[in-house]
Amino acid sequence: MRDIVNRPDKSFAFLRAGTALAVAAAFACAVAPAAPASAFELFGMKFFESDEEEAAPVIDPVEYTLTLDAGTEDEALKEAIETTALLKADEGKPVSGDLGLVIKARDDRDRILAALYENARYGGVVEVTVAGQDLDALPPNPEFGRPGAVPVTIRVRPGPVFTFGDIAFAGDAEGRNPADYGLVPGARADSTVILKAGEQIVADLKSEGRPFAKLTDRNATADHGTQTVDVVIAAEGGPVAPVGAVGVTGTKTVDPDFVARYSRINAGEPYSPERLAKAADRLRQLGVFSSVTIREATALAPDGSLPMTIEVSEGKHRYFGFGAQVSNTDGLGLQGYWGHRNLLGQAESLRVEGSVGRIGESSLDSLDYSTAILFSKPGAFGPATTFNASLKASLVDPDAYKAVTFTGAAGVSVELSDVDTVSGGGEVMWSDIDDAFGKNKYLTVSTPIEYVRDTRDDKLNPTKGYRAMINAKPSYETYRGTVFSSFEGAVTGYKALGEEDRLVLAGKLAGGTLVGGDKLSDIPATRRFFLGGGGTVRGYGYQEISPRNGADKLTGGRSYVNASAEVRIGVTETIGIVPFIDVGTVSVDEVPDFKDIRAGAGVGLRYATPFGPIRLDVAVPLDKYPGGTSFGIYAGIGQSF
Repeated sequence: MRDIVNRPDKSFAFLRAGTALAVAAAFACAVAPAAPASAFELFGMKFFESDEEEAAPVIDPVEYTLTLDAGTEDEALKEAIETTALLKADEGKPVSGDLGLVIKARDDRDRILAALYENARYGGVVEVTVAGQDLDALPPNPEFGRPGAVPVTIRVRPGPVFTFGDIAFAGDAEGRNPADYGLVPGARADSTVILKAGEQIVADLKSEGRPFAKLTDRNATADHGTQTVDVVIAAEGGPVAPVGAVGVTGTKTVDPDFVARYSRINAGEPYSPERLAKAADRLRQLGVFSSVTIREATALAPDGSLPMTIEVSEGKHRYFGFGAQVSNTDGLGLQGYWGHRNLLGQAESLRVEGSVGRIGESSLDSLDYSTAILFSKPGAFGPATTFNASLKASLVDPDAYKAVTFTGAAGVSVELSDVDTVSGGGEVMWSDIDDAFGKNKYLTVSTPIEYVRDTRDDKLNPTKGYRAMINAKPSYETYRGTVFSSFEGAVTGYKALGEEDRLVLAGKLAGGTLVGGDKLSDIPATRRFFLGGGGTVRGYGYQEISPRNGADKLTGGRSYVNASAEVRIGVTETIGIVPFIDVGTVSVDEVPDFKDIRAGAGVGLRYATPFGPIRLDVAVPLDKYPGGTSFGIYAGIGQSF
């Protein structure tokens, strides 16, 4: 690997493909802030772990003091210099031996130079002294032999900002517009822009079906006289090749033919890195593999195609677990579950679960109980289809009603595209309900249909994209001969602001209507609309927002509108705060009349984990019901929407 050559006397510097430009980007990615303190361990992961708890013993410890002069009033550049210096990040911690201190100082000089290049400062100079001696003048095995801490001084002269001069693409990159890759004459010549441009050119060539595309040259010449950087990027596309034979390795109990089929990597299709990445994600989401890697052959087959191998490693198929939740309004809830991820050898999922809720808030005969058996078979009627079936039973006793229900359902979901899914099926529900209309039994047959478009970048912690849903549930209540249908729609959207997505605006709008049924009592209470609680309008009790009859009993409604807005603010890499407001209304008519609008507001705390953010929200109602809930506390995993 060649180093960056900075020769002010010759008025140029060279940055070659695969050389110190790559080092500069690597340096930028390697810098991470320290973890917070006060540790505990959960599921093998440590949270709030202090540096002291992880610190390994240091052999021959040498203390040092650091003087770092960034040489600039530019706050962004100053921060980049200070955060990239490990001597600064580790200040107060000893290093191992005198040579270890010198090595760390040399690394910091290279890291700071890389940070300068990333900020278009190609004329920068970094001077480092250790114990008063110039870094380059120190012997191979230095011995400072002095009591106390060794002084280290880093002085930076960033120099001027360079801009792009002449831009040229060669080889198979020729003819492309440099501006499409961020290379614009007169713009800041950050080294990261040059790196990304080369990577994107290769990615674009591969997306054209050229699996062996590569850079052949990436040359940046900095002219210190004009303070400009001329860039030449050349690439070789290689042959266009379709996907060839697809093999599967690493399976033990999972059918390898199913893996190949479900991946949807089909021989003869055009080569596409994007499709391969989505195929790997699709297989990971089955939950049966601990790792999935799609390897491409290093050479084309005799027929000109590119063979592929799907390498998998199976994880544990059986699992069980339990959980608990507590709320000031609903008391303690306990849940338990057992499951199998590969029941019949083709990633069929079986899950048995049960829960008890409202412990401490109600007597034993008024607790909430539920149990369910859930079955799912991916690829049931083709790679893009999934068959789902369930049996559920519950006894729930919220304020609005007390209901015993038994539900059986079966249906199929179909992936129309990477972001579009449609599902449909049948459902039969028997219920025994005691509510504002007295005691009634219902036997309801339904045919739910749903369409979802989901472009979110992360299901548990999205920062961009949206999710839109619309569903219809035509139903027939057999005991009364009542025909009715529910229609619901919802859309959530996310917009990140700032370079590090530290500020995310999130919004939700949902609404629904019930059509049919001469009387509201002809429709089961479990199908009527209520709002309130952690999933709708925080600050109010669960299902507290509802029309009421003359006796002030909750009846549920035929229509609703619900909206929420959040500002998700990242305070650190792991801690965030979220001010929010929720608004909702439920009406007795099929069209919302907005006569009773309720709103709740509050603030939440988020702690980032590998399995999604841990959420804690506290909210108060802005228009409290007489005798109603005064505040709500909600906890969970993942964002609220």
